[in-house]
Amino acid sequence: MPIKTNKPSLNTHDLVPQARLPLVSVVIPVYNVEQYIEEALDSVLSQSYQNIEVLIVDDGSPDDSISTIKKNYSDSRIRIIEQANRGLAGARNTGIRSANGGYVAFLDSDDFWEKNKLDQHIQLMLNHDNCGVSFCSSSFVDENSQFLGRLQAPKKKANYQAKDIFCRNPIGNGSVPVIRLEILQQIGFETSDKNQDGLPYTQYFDESLQQSEDVDCWTRIAILTGTDFYYIDQPLTNYRLNSGGLSANVEKQFETWMHLLNKLEQYAPDFAAQYGAVAKAFQYRYLARRSIFQGQAGNAVKFMWLAFKTKPMALLSEFSKTLETTAAGLLLMCLSSENQRKLVERFF
Repeated sequence: MPIKTNKPSLNTHDLVPQARLPLVSVVIPVYNVEQYIEEALDSVLSQSYQNIEVLIVDDGSPDDSISTIKKNYSDSRIRIIEQANRGLAGARNTGIRSANGGYVAFLDSDDFWEKNKLDQHIQLMLNHDNCGVSFCSSSFVDENSQFLGRLQAPKKKANYQAKDIFCRNPIGNGSVPVIRLEILQQIGFETSDKNQDGLPYTQYFDESLQQSEDVDCWTRIAILTGTDFYYIDQPLTNYRLNSGGLSANVEKQFETWMHLLNKLEQYAPDFAAQYGAVAKAFQYRYLARRSIFQGQAGNAVKFMWLAFKTKPMALLSEFSKTLETTAAGLLLMCLSSENQRKLVERFF
């Protein structure tokens, strides 16, 4: 459900006595992010909502990210958890298993938050017991943390159903949601791995997915728990566009997404049959847009052709975005390198 926030929120400290404020566990996976980690961590420690624990999950980081934290921070709310490299999903899972709070918030360590983010989310969730997941829009920023003039914001709806979560991923990225711990526990699944205590190793984010693990997690929450997803209509997360990140490999990203769809067909076959093609068409269009951002005109045109071939009526339901993507892909093929750069800057 969309929540309008046209005026500054009341600080939750004004609404609930300090002793009753719920603890929020902020999970920050860390791997090779030395240049960004302080900005991310500062944005958490300076939140207007202060009843937090910060779980820094050292995912076998090879750079000086962790030593930078140990050297420059002495805040007692910070806890560093070290593990061998398991990837982003594995680091988040470690954070969830270590969480003491009733709410879990995720922040990828190259992103950062606005000062009142947690305050807005917790106020909303305290007022709506049926809200298991709250999310907001994001501002796109570049590698120098400069706003790129575009937002990652979903289409506002009265309520977000499982089909919306799967087909359109209104949450957008992993630095956005705040989730009740009990909701995450409902979707955990045991694997053949054992933890350091010899107990079954529970996953919440599927570690077999190197990409699209977010959409997989949100979709399982929507289908398996039936909880409500509430949207805060305000950009409280700053999402960094980094051409060297995981999402840069669009071919690999689609391959991983298809694995997600195959999983869905196993645990929710009727749902997958009804919405699989629609979601695939939107995924093709998303990859076309990522290809445009990377200056890959051929890929952009190819993915748009596949999108139209898969489910044209779904794309026409968002005609302006489909037209924009198609036109930008075709123009990209005809322009010089300099004009391609200008188009990409305008497009994103």
